[in-house]
Amino acid sequence: MRPIEFTVPASVPDALRRFDSGTVYLAGGTTLVDLMKLDVMTPRRVLDIDRLPLRGITRRRDGLHIAALERMSDVAVHRTVVQDYPVLSQALLLSASPQLRNMASIGGNLLQRTRCSYFRDITVACNKREPGSGCPAREGVNRSHAVLGTSDSCVATHASDLAVALVALEARVTLTGPDGTRALPLEDFYRLPGDTPEVENELRPGEIITEVVVPPLHWARRSVYLKVRDRQSYEFALTSAAVAAELRGRTVRDVRIAVGGVATRPWRLRRVEEALIGQPLRESTVVTAVERAADGARPLTHNAFKPALLRSTIARALMDLVN
Repeated sequence: MRPIEFTVPASVPDALRRFDSGTVYLAGGTTLVDLMKLDVMTPRRVLDIDRLPLRGITRRRDGLHIAALERMSDVAVHRTVVQDYPVLSQALLLSASPQLRNMASIGGNLLQRTRCSYFRDITVACNKREPGSGCPAREGVNRSHAVLGTSDSCVATHASDLAVALVALEARVTLTGPDGTRALPLEDFYRLPGDTPEVENELRPGEIITEVVVPPLHWARRSVYLKVRDRQSYEFALTSAAVAAELRGRTVRDVRIAVGGVATRPWRLRRVEEALIGQPLRESTVVTAVERAADGARPLTHNAFKPALLRSTIARALMDLVN
């Protein structure tokens, strides 16, 4: 056992004041506690922020505001989310298990670490865990690993279903830290691994995700999240697709597509979107458009099936919008 200092801050400013090197924030704990048990993360101090007043789901003129400590299970069944942003509700309900969704926070879900088995095993090398040590996944067991956004340093897949849906809807995150509050598009919040896979996002030291804001997209009511996995319960995606479309009849006026299970961060597919706009949403059109979905893919030994599976996943999700 490693000794840690456990503190419960009284407020957000109090949490920010207490943060220093070797400190981590704890919300639901569904990722952090696992990684501490495995010695993947070995913080000196844990700040339990779960009691901070970062709760609430409200609709405002600029969109839907979801506070960072809202539970995944509560957001998934919230009336506004279910009716106006079904892709979010579906992504949440397809995540983890009911027990974990009851504990896990929205902010924590967006910050969850990869499920790469090499990252989670401290007896083997991992550039994300120990920079410069190597990436055995590239030549090892890599069936579940990424084919998009990878580098020679890292091929770990991003784990969050919710993040994929939020990126498709062009959501932004509000970050609060010692230097104040700022907002970023969620798509820009996540970094590609490049040569520094240990730096996963744009969080500055001490910053906390305090809120997620989803723009007021009226046609997000026609949206769906499709997740393909080895089993139906408590499994991470081999591929997934979040799609939302504005249709006039069956003609696509606008569309948003993001995918998961195949990339090192939630992956927006603007070329596929462009190919669909102005076209009738029918199988032949969709099959042609999704040919661009895996542009730039770098398959590994055991996951060469992913580009084809990704195209099929997107096509099925799009057709689900009109069937």
